[in-house]
Amino acid sequence: MANDAAAARSGLTTNNLEAFWMPFTANRQFKQTPRLLVGAEGMYYRSADGREILDGTAGLWCVNAGHGRKHIADAIAAQVMELDYAPAFQMGHPKAFELAARLVTYMPTGIDHVFFTNSGSESVETGLKMALAYHKVKGDGGRFRLIGRERGYHGVNFGGISVGGIVTNRKHFGTLLTGVDHIRHTHDPARNAFSRGQPEHGAEFADDLDKVITLHDPSTIAAVIVEPVAGSTGVLVPPKGYLEKLRATCDKHGILLIFDEVITGFGRLGAPFAVDYFGVTPDIVLTAKGVTNGVVPMGAVFVKKEIYETFMNGPEHMIEFFHGYTYSGNPVSSAAGLATLDIYEEEGLLNRGAELADYWADALHSLKGLPHVIDIRNCGLVGAIELEPIAGQPTKRAFTAFLQAFEKGLLIRTTGDIIALSPPLIITKGQIDKLFDTLKDILQSLD
Repeated sequence: MANDAAAARSGLTTNNLEAFWMPFTANRQFKQTPRLLVGAEGMYYRSADGREILDGTAGLWCVNAGHGRKHIADAIAAQVMELDYAPAFQMGHPKAFELAARLVTYMPTGIDHVFFTNSGSESVETGLKMALAYHKVKGDGGRFRLIGRERGYHGVNFGGISVGGIVTNRKHFGTLLTGVDHIRHTHDPARNAFSRGQPEHGAEFADDLDKVITLHDPSTIAAVIVEPVAGSTGVLVPPKGYLEKLRATCDKHGILLIFDEVITGFGRLGAPFAVDYFGVTPDIVLTAKGVTNGVVPMGAVFVKKEIYETFMNGPEHMIEFFHGYTYSGNPVSSAAGLATLDIYEEEGLLNRGAELADYWADALHSLKGLPHVIDIRNCGLVGAIELEPIAGQPTKRAFTAFLQAFEKGLLIRTTGDIIALSPPLIITKGQIDKLFDTLKDILQSLD
Protein backbone atom coordinates (compact mmCIF):
# COMPACT_ATOMS: atom_id res chain seq x y z
CA MET A 1 0.00 0.00 0.00
CA ALA A 2 2.77 2.46 0.95
CA ASN A 3 4.64 1.71 -2.27
CA ASP A 4 1.47 2.23 -4.30
CA ALA A 5 0.89 5.61 -2.63
CA ALA A 6 4.47 6.70 -3.23
CA ALA A 7 4.23 5.66 -6.87
CA ALA A 8 1.00 7.64 -7.26
CA ARG A 9 2.57 10.74 -5.69
CA SER A 10 5.59 10.53 -7.96
CA GLY A 11 3.28 10.77 -10.97
CA LEU A 12 1.73 14.05 -9.85
CA THR A 13 3.88 16.33 -11.97
CA THR A 14 3.00 19.09 -14.43
CA ASN A 15 2.81 16.33 -17.04
CA ASN A 16 -0.11 14.77 -15.16
CA LEU A 17 -3.08 17.11 -15.23
CA GLU A 18 -5.80 14.71 -14.11
CA ALA A 19 -5.76 15.24 -10.34
CA PHE A 20 -6.85 18.90 -10.49
CA TRP A 21 -10.60 19.32 -11.15
CA MET A 22 -10.45 22.83 -12.56
CA PRO A 23 -13.13 25.44 -11.72
CA PHE A 24 -15.31 26.98 -14.44
CA THR A 25 -13.28 25.11 -17.06
CA ALA A 26 -13.96 22.66 -19.89
CA ASN A 27 -11.65 20.17 -18.18
CA ARG A 28 -11.47 17.62 -20.99
CA GLN A 29 -10.70 20.22 -23.63
CA PHE A 30 -8.09 21.93 -21.46
CA LYS A 31 -6.27 18.74 -20.54
CA GLN A 32 -6.02 17.74 -24.19
CA THR A 33 -4.44 21.10 -25.09
CA PRO A 34 -3.24 22.78 -21.88
CA ARG A 35 -2.76 26.53 -21.63
CA LEU A 36 -0.26 26.88 -18.78
CA LEU A 37 0.99 30.20 -17.43
CA VAL A 38 4.36 30.03 -15.67
CA GLY A 39 5.29 33.66 -15.02
CA ALA A 40 3.97 37.21 -14.99
CA GLU A 41 5.30 40.76 -14.90
CA GLY A 42 3.62 44.08 -15.53
CA MET A 43 1.00 43.70 -18.25
CA TYR A 44 2.14 40.26 -19.40
CA TYR A 45 1.92 36.60 -18.51
CA ARG A 46 4.53 34.15 -19.73
CA SER A 47 3.25 30.88 -21.15
CA ALA A 48 4.87 27.47 -20.68
CA ASP A 49 6.24 27.68 -24.23
CA GLY A 50 7.96 30.99 -23.48
CA ARG A 51 5.54 33.45 -25.13
CA GLU A 52 4.40 36.79 -23.71
CA ILE A 53 0.61 36.92 -23.22
CA LEU A 54 -0.91 40.40 -22.91
CA ASP A 55 -3.30 40.32 -19.97
CA GLY A 56 -6.59 41.72 -21.21
CA THR A 57 -8.54 40.61 -18.14
CA ALA A 58 -6.40 41.58 -15.11
CA GLY A 59 -6.24 37.88 -14.32
CA LEU A 60 -9.87 37.46 -13.31
CA TRP A 61 -10.77 41.15 -12.90
CA CYS A 62 -8.37 41.35 -9.94
CA VAL A 63 -4.76 42.24 -10.85
CA ASN A 64 -5.50 45.95 -11.06
CA ALA A 65 -1.93 47.13 -10.40
CA GLY A 66 -0.33 44.67 -12.81
CA HIS A 67 1.74 41.59 -12.14
CA GLY A 68 4.89 41.01 -10.12
CA ARG A 69 4.68 44.02 -7.82
CA LYS A 70 7.75 43.81 -5.58
CA HIS A 71 6.29 46.04 -2.89
CA ILE A 72 3.47 43.56 -2.32
CA ALA A 73 5.79 40.54 -2.43
CA ASP A 74 8.17 42.13 0.07
CA ALA A 75 5.33 43.01 2.43
CA ILE A 76 4.05 39.43 2.32
CA ALA A 77 7.50 37.95 2.93
CA ALA A 78 8.16 40.25 5.87
CA GLN A 79 4.75 39.54 7.40
CA VAL A 80 5.19 35.75 7.17
CA MET A 81 8.39 36.00 9.21
CA GLU A 82 6.96 38.48 11.72
CA LEU A 83 3.49 36.99 12.28
CA ASP A 84 2.28 34.33 9.89
CA TYR A 85 -1.16 33.69 11.41
CA ALA A 86 -3.28 35.10 14.20
CA PRO A 87 -6.86 34.14 15.06
CA ALA A 88 -9.50 36.77 14.45
CA PHE A 89 -11.95 35.28 16.96
CA GLN A 90 -11.55 37.15 20.27
CA MET A 91 -8.02 38.14 19.22
CA GLY A 92 -6.48 40.65 16.82
CA HIS A 93 -3.32 41.89 15.19
CA PRO A 94 -2.39 45.46 14.20
CA LYS A 95 -2.40 45.20 10.42
CA ALA A 96 -6.04 44.13 10.13
CA PHE A 97 -7.10 47.25 12.05
CA GLU A 98 -4.73 49.42 10.03
CA LEU A 99 -6.08 48.08 6.74
CA ALA A 100 -9.70 48.55 7.82
CA ALA A 101 -9.01 52.14 8.85
CA ARG A 102 -7.43 52.91 5.48
CA LEU A 103 -10.10 51.15 3.46
CA VAL A 104 -13.03 53.05 4.96
CA THR A 105 -11.49 56.35 3.84
CA TYR A 106 -12.46 55.36 0.28
CA MET A 107 -16.13 55.00 1.18
CA PRO A 108 -18.81 57.72 1.32
CA THR A 109 -19.46 59.33 4.68
CA GLY A 110 -21.34 56.96 6.96
CA ILE A 111 -19.92 53.72 5.57
CA ASP A 112 -17.22 53.28 8.17
CA HIS A 113 -16.88 49.64 9.20
CA VAL A 114 -15.26 46.66 7.46
CA PHE A 115 -15.72 42.92 7.92
CA PHE A 116 -12.96 40.84 6.31
CA THR A 117 -13.55 37.72 4.24
CA ASN A 118 -11.43 35.66 1.84
CA SER A 119 -13.24 36.01 -1.50
CA GLY A 120 -16.07 37.67 -3.33
CA SER A 121 -18.32 34.69 -2.69
CA GLU A 122 -17.70 34.98 1.04
CA SER A 123 -18.28 38.73 0.92
CA VAL A 124 -21.68 38.08 -0.63
CA GLU A 125 -22.62 35.51 2.01
CA THR A 126 -21.48 37.88 4.74
CA GLY A 127 -23.44 40.82 3.35
CA LEU A 128 -26.63 38.79 2.99
CA LYS A 129 -26.33 37.44 6.54
CA MET A 130 -25.67 40.94 7.87
CA ALA A 131 -28.81 42.21 6.17
CA LEU A 132 -31.00 39.45 7.58
CA ALA A 133 -29.52 39.67 11.06
CA TYR A 134 -29.70 43.48 11.10
CA HIS A 135 -33.46 43.48 10.65
CA LYS A 136 -33.89 40.75 13.25
CA VAL A 137 -31.75 42.56 15.82
CA LYS A 138 -33.84 45.69 15.17
CA GLY A 139 -36.95 43.71 16.05
CA ASP A 140 -38.05 43.52 12.42
CA GLY A 141 -37.48 39.80 11.89
CA GLY A 142 -40.33 39.54 9.40
CA ARG A 143 -37.92 40.84 6.77
CA PHE A 144 -36.50 37.56 5.46
CA ARG A 145 -36.68 38.00 1.69
CA LEU A 146 -33.69 38.78 -0.52
CA ILE A 147 -34.06 40.26 -4.00
CA GLY A 148 -31.45 39.68 -6.70
CA ARG A 149 -31.47 40.29 -10.43
CA GLU A 150 -31.60 38.18 -13.55
CA ARG A 151 -28.11 37.60 -14.99
CA GLY A 152 -26.56 38.75 -11.74
CA TYR A 153 -23.40 37.05 -10.53
CA HIS A 154 -22.71 36.99 -6.80
CA GLY A 155 -20.22 34.19 -6.41
CA VAL A 156 -20.78 30.49 -6.06
CA ASN A 157 -21.90 29.81 -2.49
CA PHE A 158 -25.53 28.95 -1.86
CA GLY A 159 -26.60 32.46 -0.92
CA GLY A 160 -24.77 33.93 -3.90
CA ILE A 161 -26.23 31.58 -6.48
CA SER A 162 -29.66 31.99 -4.93
CA VAL A 163 -29.72 35.76 -5.37
CA GLY A 164 -27.69 35.43 -8.56
CA GLY A 165 -29.42 35.04 -11.88
CA ILE A 166 -27.10 33.04 -14.14
CA VAL A 167 -28.91 29.83 -15.01
CA THR A 168 -25.85 27.62 -15.49
CA ASN A 169 -24.63 28.51 -12.00
CA ARG A 170 -27.95 27.46 -10.44
CA LYS A 171 -29.47 24.56 -12.33
CA HIS A 172 -27.54 21.65 -10.78
CA PHE A 173 -27.93 22.59 -7.13
CA GLY A 174 -31.51 22.00 -6.08
CA THR A 175 -33.95 24.47 -4.59
CA LEU A 176 -31.32 26.87 -3.15
CA LEU A 177 -32.42 29.46 -0.56
CA THR A 178 -36.10 30.10 -0.05
CA GLY A 179 -37.53 33.61 0.15
CA VAL A 180 -35.56 34.87 -2.85
CA ASP A 181 -36.92 36.66 -5.90
CA HIS A 182 -35.38 38.50 -8.85
CA ILE A 183 -35.96 41.65 -10.84
CA ARG A 184 -35.22 41.64 -14.58
CA HIS A 185 -31.84 42.50 -16.01
CA THR A 186 -31.13 45.73 -17.88
CA HIS A 187 -29.84 44.34 -21.19
CA ASP A 188 -31.86 45.98 -23.97
CA PRO A 189 -30.00 45.64 -27.29
CA ALA A 190 -33.02 46.78 -29.30
CA ARG A 191 -32.67 50.29 -27.85
CA ASN A 192 -29.15 50.40 -26.43
CA ALA A 193 -26.87 48.45 -28.74
CA PHE A 194 -23.39 49.99 -29.12
CA SER A 195 -23.92 52.47 -26.27
CA ARG A 196 -20.84 54.30 -25.04
CA GLY A 197 -21.00 54.30 -21.26
CA GLN A 198 -24.40 54.33 -19.58
CA PRO A 199 -27.29 53.61 -21.96
CA GLU A 200 -29.89 56.32 -22.43
CA HIS A 201 -32.83 53.93 -22.20
CA GLY A 202 -33.92 51.59 -19.44
CA ALA A 203 -34.23 53.45 -16.14
CA GLU A 204 -37.75 52.06 -16.01
CA PHE A 205 -36.34 48.56 -15.52
CA ALA A 206 -35.90 49.60 -11.89
CA ASP A 207 -39.69 49.70 -11.62
CA ASP A 208 -39.55 45.90 -11.51
CA LEU A 209 -38.51 46.28 -7.90
CA ASP A 210 -41.81 48.01 -7.12
CA LYS A 211 -43.67 45.05 -8.66
CA VAL A 212 -41.74 42.51 -6.61
CA ILE A 213 -42.25 44.57 -3.46
CA THR A 214 -45.99 44.75 -4.12
CA LEU A 215 -46.13 41.00 -4.73
CA HIS A 216 -44.37 40.04 -1.50
CA ASP A 217 -45.23 43.02 0.77
CA PRO A 218 -42.37 45.42 1.58
CA SER A 219 -42.39 44.42 5.25
CA THR A 220 -41.01 41.00 4.26
CA ILE A 221 -38.01 42.21 2.25
CA ALA A 222 -34.61 42.55 3.90
CA ALA A 223 -32.32 43.56 1.06
CA VAL A 224 -31.81 44.07 -2.66
CA ILE A 225 -28.44 43.07 -4.12
CA VAL A 226 -27.12 44.18 -7.51
CA GLU A 227 -23.80 44.64 -9.26
CA PRO A 228 -23.54 48.31 -10.26
CA VAL A 229 -22.08 47.03 -13.54
CA ALA A 230 -22.94 43.38 -14.07
CA GLY A 231 -19.54 41.96 -14.96
CA SER A 232 -19.44 38.19 -15.27
CA THR A 233 -22.60 38.03 -17.34
CA GLY A 234 -20.98 40.19 -20.02
CA VAL A 235 -20.61 43.79 -18.83
CA LEU A 236 -24.15 45.15 -18.53
CA VAL A 237 -23.88 48.87 -17.76
CA PRO A 238 -26.79 50.39 -15.79
CA PRO A 239 -29.02 52.78 -17.76
CA LYS A 240 -28.94 56.41 -16.68
CA GLY A 241 -31.11 56.89 -13.59
CA TYR A 242 -31.49 53.17 -12.91
CA LEU A 243 -29.40 52.86 -9.75
CA GLU A 244 -30.86 56.09 -8.40
CA LYS A 245 -34.36 54.63 -8.72
CA LEU A 246 -33.35 51.44 -6.90
CA ARG A 247 -31.93 53.55 -4.07
CA ALA A 248 -35.09 55.63 -3.80
CA THR A 249 -37.34 52.57 -3.74
CA CYS A 250 -35.27 50.88 -1.04
CA ASP A 251 -35.32 54.06 1.04
CA LYS A 252 -39.09 54.31 0.70
CA HIS A 253 -39.65 50.83 2.09
CA GLY A 254 -36.83 50.46 4.63
CA ILE A 255 -34.97 47.89 2.51
CA LEU A 256 -31.19 47.62 2.54
CA LEU A 257 -29.42 48.13 -0.79
CA ILE A 258 -26.30 46.04 -1.35
CA PHE A 259 -23.78 46.80 -4.10
CA ASP A 260 -21.63 43.89 -5.19
CA GLU A 261 -18.42 45.73 -6.14
CA VAL A 262 -16.18 42.68 -6.28
CA ILE A 263 -15.43 43.61 -9.91
CA THR A 264 -16.10 47.36 -10.00
CA GLY A 265 -14.12 48.15 -6.85
CA PHE A 266 -10.57 49.50 -6.71
CA GLY A 267 -10.44 51.64 -9.82
CA ARG A 268 -12.04 49.49 -12.48
CA LEU A 269 -14.43 52.25 -13.61
CA GLY A 270 -11.96 55.12 -13.35
CA ALA A 271 -13.03 55.99 -9.81
CA PRO A 272 -12.13 54.19 -6.58
CA PHE A 273 -15.53 52.46 -6.46
CA ALA A 274 -18.81 52.42 -8.35
CA VAL A 275 -20.36 54.34 -5.47
CA ASP A 276 -18.14 57.25 -6.57
CA TYR A 277 -18.61 56.75 -10.29
CA PHE A 278 -22.41 56.62 -10.17
CA GLY A 279 -22.92 58.82 -7.11
CA VAL A 280 -25.28 56.34 -5.45
CA THR A 281 -24.60 55.19 -1.88
CA PRO A 282 -25.83 51.73 -0.83
CA ASP A 283 -25.99 50.39 2.71
CA ILE A 284 -23.50 47.56 2.20
CA VAL A 285 -20.62 47.33 -0.29
CA LEU A 286 -19.10 43.95 -1.13
CA THR A 287 -15.51 43.77 -2.37
CA ALA A 288 -12.62 41.34 -2.94
CA LYS A 289 -10.29 40.82 -5.94
CA GLY A 290 -8.49 44.17 -6.18
CA VAL A 291 -8.12 44.60 -2.42
CA THR A 292 -4.84 42.65 -2.58
CA ASN A 293 -4.24 42.95 -6.33
CA GLY A 294 -5.28 39.31 -6.56
CA VAL A 295 -2.02 38.17 -4.96
CA VAL A 296 -3.53 36.45 -1.92
CA PRO A 297 -7.22 35.81 -1.17
CA MET A 298 -9.08 38.54 0.67
CA GLY A 299 -12.46 40.24 0.65
CA ALA A 300 -13.88 43.22 2.51
CA VAL A 301 -17.51 44.01 3.33
CA PHE A 302 -18.20 47.69 4.04
CA VAL A 303 -21.27 48.63 6.10
CA LYS A 304 -22.95 51.77 7.28
CA LYS A 305 -22.36 52.86 10.84
CA GLU A 306 -26.04 52.37 11.65
CA ILE A 307 -25.85 48.69 10.74
CA TYR A 308 -22.76 48.09 12.87
CA GLU A 309 -24.11 49.99 15.85
CA THR A 310 -27.42 48.14 15.73
CA PHE A 311 -25.50 44.98 16.62
CA MET A 312 -23.55 46.66 19.43
CA ASN A 313 -26.15 46.00 22.12
CA GLY A 314 -26.58 43.56 24.99
CA PRO A 315 -23.89 42.43 27.44
CA GLU A 316 -20.43 43.56 26.33
CA HIS A 317 -18.89 40.10 26.83
CA MET A 318 -21.30 38.51 24.31
CA ILE A 319 -20.54 37.99 20.61
CA GLU A 320 -22.68 40.40 18.59
CA PHE A 321 -22.57 38.72 15.14
CA PHE A 322 -22.13 34.97 14.94
CA HIS A 323 -20.23 34.85 11.69
CA GLY A 324 -16.63 34.79 10.50
CA TYR A 325 -13.88 32.79 8.85
CA THR A 326 -10.64 31.21 10.02
CA TYR A 327 -8.73 33.59 7.77
CA SER A 328 -10.76 36.79 8.30
CA GLY A 329 -8.21 39.62 8.33
CA ASN A 330 -5.32 37.15 8.04
CA PRO A 331 -1.98 38.90 8.77
CA VAL A 332 -0.45 38.02 5.40
CA SER A 333 -3.56 39.14 3.50
CA SER A 334 -3.69 42.34 5.53
CA ALA A 335 -0.06 43.10 4.70
CA ALA A 336 -0.77 42.46 1.03
CA GLY A 337 -3.80 44.78 1.20
CA LEU A 338 -1.82 47.60 2.79
CA ALA A 339 0.94 47.29 0.21
CA THR A 340 -1.62 47.24 -2.59
CA LEU A 341 -3.19 50.46 -1.31
CA ASP A 342 0.28 52.01 -1.22
CA ILE A 343 0.69 51.29 -4.94
CA TYR A 344 -2.81 52.49 -5.83
CA GLU A 345 -2.20 55.75 -4.01
CA GLU A 346 1.38 56.41 -5.10
CA GLU A 347 0.63 55.72 -8.78
CA GLY A 348 -2.87 57.21 -8.87
CA LEU A 349 -4.28 53.95 -10.23
CA LEU A 350 -7.74 54.24 -8.70
CA ASN A 351 -8.47 57.18 -11.00
CA ARG A 352 -6.21 56.31 -13.94
CA GLY A 353 -9.03 54.58 -15.77
CA ALA A 354 -10.75 57.94 -16.18
CA GLU A 355 -7.72 59.23 -18.09
CA LEU A 356 -7.83 56.28 -20.49
CA ALA A 357 -11.60 55.79 -20.70
CA ASP A 358 -12.17 57.71 -23.94
CA TYR A 359 -9.17 56.14 -25.67
CA TRP A 360 -10.35 52.72 -24.49
CA ALA A 361 -13.90 53.38 -25.68
CA ASP A 362 -12.73 54.57 -29.10
CA ALA A 363 -10.58 51.47 -29.58
CA LEU A 364 -13.33 49.15 -28.40
CA HIS A 365 -16.06 50.67 -30.55
CA SER A 366 -13.79 50.62 -33.59
CA LEU A 367 -14.70 46.93 -33.79
CA LYS A 368 -18.29 47.79 -34.68
CA GLY A 369 -19.15 46.43 -38.10
CA LEU A 370 -16.82 43.43 -37.93
CA PRO A 371 -18.32 40.02 -38.69
CA HIS A 372 -20.71 38.64 -36.05
CA VAL A 373 -20.38 41.66 -33.71
CA ILE A 374 -23.92 42.50 -32.55
CA ASP A 375 -23.19 44.79 -29.59
CA ILE A 376 -20.35 46.59 -27.83
CA ARG A 377 -20.52 47.96 -24.27
CA ASN A 378 -18.08 49.90 -22.12
CA CYS A 379 -17.69 51.66 -18.79
CA GLY A 380 -14.36 52.87 -17.43
CA LEU A 381 -11.73 50.26 -18.30
CA VAL A 382 -14.27 47.51 -18.85
CA GLY A 383 -15.53 46.39 -22.23
CA ALA A 384 -17.66 43.73 -23.85
CA ILE A 385 -18.05 42.55 -27.42
CA GLU A 386 -21.18 40.49 -27.95
CA LEU A 387 -21.06 38.04 -30.84
CA GLU A 388 -23.90 36.44 -32.74
CA PRO A 389 -24.06 32.80 -31.59
CA ILE A 390 -23.54 29.95 -34.03
CA ALA A 391 -26.93 28.31 -34.59
CA GLY A 392 -27.23 25.27 -32.35
CA GLN A 393 -23.77 25.82 -30.82
CA PRO A 394 -24.02 28.57 -28.21
CA THR A 395 -20.73 29.81 -26.71
CA LYS A 396 -18.61 28.18 -29.43
CA ARG A 397 -17.88 31.33 -31.44
CA ALA A 398 -16.60 33.30 -28.45
CA PHE A 399 -14.67 30.30 -27.12
CA THR A 400 -12.98 29.94 -30.50
CA ALA A 401 -11.99 33.62 -30.26
CA PHE A 402 -10.58 32.94 -26.78
CA LEU A 403 -8.43 30.07 -28.05
CA GLN A 404 -7.19 32.07 -31.03
CA ALA A 405 -6.41 35.05 -28.79
CA PHE A 406 -4.21 32.92 -26.55
CA GLU A 407 -2.32 31.61 -29.56
CA LYS A 408 -1.79 35.22 -30.71
CA GLY A 409 -0.50 36.34 -27.31
CA LEU A 410 -3.63 37.84 -25.73
CA LEU A 411 -5.68 36.73 -22.73
CA ILE A 412 -9.39 37.56 -22.94
CA ARG A 413 -12.39 36.25 -21.03
CA THR A 414 -15.60 34.91 -22.51
CA THR A 415 -19.02 34.33 -21.04
CA GLY A 416 -21.55 32.79 -23.36
CA ASP A 417 -20.88 34.45 -26.70
CA ILE A 418 -19.56 37.64 -25.12
CA ILE A 419 -15.91 38.68 -24.97
CA ALA A 420 -15.20 40.57 -21.74
CA LEU A 421 -12.17 42.82 -21.27
CA SER A 422 -10.79 44.42 -18.08
CA PRO A 423 -7.02 44.98 -18.27
CA PRO A 424 -4.74 45.99 -15.40
CA LEU A 425 -5.00 49.71 -14.71
CA ILE A 426 -1.34 50.19 -15.70
CA ILE A 427 -2.13 49.52 -19.37
CA THR A 428 -0.69 52.03 -21.86
CA LYS A 429 -2.28 53.41 -25.01
CA GLY A 430 0.16 51.36 -27.07
CA GLN A 431 -0.95 48.20 -25.28
CA ILE A 432 -4.60 49.14 -25.82
CA ASP A 433 -3.81 49.42 -29.55
CA LYS A 434 -2.10 46.01 -29.50
CA LEU A 435 -5.03 44.43 -27.68
CA PHE A 436 -7.64 45.66 -30.13
CA ASP A 437 -5.51 45.11 -33.23
CA THR A 438 -5.19 41.48 -32.18
CA LEU A 439 -8.91 41.21 -31.52
CA LYS A 440 -9.69 42.80 -34.89
CA ASP A 441 -7.64 40.17 -36.70
CA ILE A 442 -9.38 37.40 -34.79
CA LEU A 443 -12.91 38.71 -35.35
CA GLN A 444 -12.28 39.17 -39.07
CA SER A 445 -11.32 35.50 -39.37
CA LEU A 446 -14.04 33.91 -37.20
CA ASP A 447 -16.54 31.61 -38.90
